Amino acid sequence: MGGGKASLLREVNLEAGLPYVDQAIKRLTFEIHHSRKLGCTALKIIHGYGSSGTGGRIRTESRKYLARLKGQGTIRDFLPGEKFSIFEEDTRRAFTRCDDLRRDRDLDRHNNGVTFILL
Repeated sequence: MGGGKASLLREVNLEAGLPYVDQAIKRLTFEIHHSRKLGCTALKIIHGYGSSGTGGRIRTESRKYLARLKGQGTIRDFLPGEKFSIFEEDTRRAFTRCDDLRRDRDLDRHNNGVTFILL
């Protein structure tokens, strides 16, 4: 954990209950704020990748929303699951913020059904 810095990773399934896209985005907003209050440095969201047709919209809209939050400085960054790899510079940089990411089961699995958010 280096330097006594919190290194907490939370995981949230935005697909649970098969929400509409707007409900999933509201939940994402809540989970970002809640995770920050808990002292987390990263949040992993499971949004699916669209094999059923619905997960794809949640993924697309979640990532658009996260890009806006990053632009506003509300979050530090986000990493699409398909680019969550030790061979990606952004992933290695994320490890310095949250050591727990090194142990995530999706590392190097190119899972486009998840996204990692750096708070």
